[in-house]
Amino acid sequence: MGVSFVRPFKLVLSKLDASDIAMRIQEVEQVEYRLYRRRWVGLVAIMILNVVAGMPLVWFGPIADDVVEQFGITLDQVNWLGNVVNVIYVPCACVIPALYSCIGLKKSCYVGAICFVVSGWIRYAATAKPLSMNGAFVLMLLGQILAGFAQPIFQVLIPRYSEKWFDLRGRTTATMLMSIANPFGTGLSQLISPLCGTPGQSLLILGIVFSAATPLVFFIEDAPPTPPTPSAAEQNPSFRSLVIALIGKTPYDAPTYMTFRQRIDFVVMALVFGVLVGITTSFSILTAQDLEPYGYGDLISGLMGATILLVGVVAAVITAPLFDRVLSHHLALSCKCVCPILGASWLSLIWAVRANNTGALFAIMAIIGASSLTLLPVALELAVELTRNADGSSAVLWGSANLFAVIFVVVEGALRAGPDAHLPYNMSRALIFQGVLACAIVVALVLEGKQQRRAEDERRIATARAVTGDALRLAEIVRRSDGKSDAGTGCELDV
Repeated sequence: MGVSFVRPFKLVLSKLDASDIAMRIQEVEQVEYRLYRRRWVGLVAIMILNVVAGMPLVWFGPIADDVVEQFGITLDQVNWLGNVVNVIYVPCACVIPALYSCIGLKKSCYVGAICFVVSGWIRYAATAKPLSMNGAFVLMLLGQILAGFAQPIFQVLIPRYSEKWFDLRGRTTATMLMSIANPFGTGLSQLISPLCGTPGQSLLILGIVFSAATPLVFFIEDAPPTPPTPSAAEQNPSFRSLVIALIGKTPYDAPTYMTFRQRIDFVVMALVFGVLVGITTSFSILTAQDLEPYGYGDLISGLMGATILLVGVVAAVITAPLFDRVLSHHLALSCKCVCPILGASWLSLIWAVRANNTGALFAIMAIIGASSLTLLPVALELAVELTRNADGSSAVLWGSANLFAVIFVVVEGALRAGPDAHLPYNMSRALIFQGVLACAIVVALVLEGKQQRRAEDERRIATARAVTGDALRLAEIVRRSDGKSDAGTGCELDV
């Protein structure tokens, strides 16, 4: 068998060719992606603001009996001081993406900061001596309503900020750090409010904290000069575009187009996320009422509620880098594996909540916290992968969570036993309700979970790198041609 040889051919480059190649190289060099160190400043600011935004939700929960005694209101009214935050959150979550599009992320945060300051001091005004019982309750309720306006402003922006400022190797970690800040604030408030003395003194401290955190909004920027990924360079789709995509009316070639399976996946995710986060939120609000009939005091009740959130924070910090570096393509599988553990833990509280069972209760709270907060950033990122709409998907998920939290607080309050029960005012029926519901909803978690956004970013980044490599080879040819050519003539190069 003969062996054939390919002779090197001559590439003739004229001055015009070299100029054309130089222009192409310049165009390629414009396709670059950068990370900026100041992204961490904005991230820390958003984290602290979300910690503070999470405090009002359950601030009154661990001190419910003391609030009833000082202000002369009922337990149901105390529950509504937390519940109203969730009620206001739901419609606000739908409006927030439009607010971002209209005035930008930075100015939207200024609006949230104003709500922060006003809400903190309106709540404290309720402690004024001349006020009647109803007057004090109305002022506290108004302060909570304003806090409900501020909370979604800082919470819905999280996936968008991650997408705009972080690359593929840091996006999930960034989302995790900002997402767990709000639950961390909720857990912190359960620890702080019982230690602040009277309810009036605790409201003073809350007002000071809100005012001190407000200047951090000046460190949040809309977007970096150069994007870190291709998806970060694209214009943010509107909330309306998500609605159109969910009903199947988006053109096939549109960036926000969703297949039928992706639409089903997102609806299932919104339902499961809403129920599980709603159960956690309602339990945080009602912790003292769930546990005090069995002999657990305000401090122990607050510590148990805080355990869910603080252990979850530690677990999320440990696992988020794994989702960025190791499990980056298995977000849906992770949800399917962890959710059954979470459902079983909520179910176990039916039997675990009894007198003198402190150790077991703390262990269950730790498992619930580790499972819940590990999945929180994963769910938010997976929702963006399915929809390619960071603002809209985050608004739907958080709106669903707050809607279910409102429903669960009302339902579980209605399931409270009466004063003539074996244990007066016990919440055993409420624990059965939330345990069975948690187990039932995780069975519905059947996700394909195709990560379309990540796949598209990886493809476009790889293409850009390949084109850049070709451009560098062409540049080398041009340099060699310049060295060999005479003035006004072309040159020949072996390729």
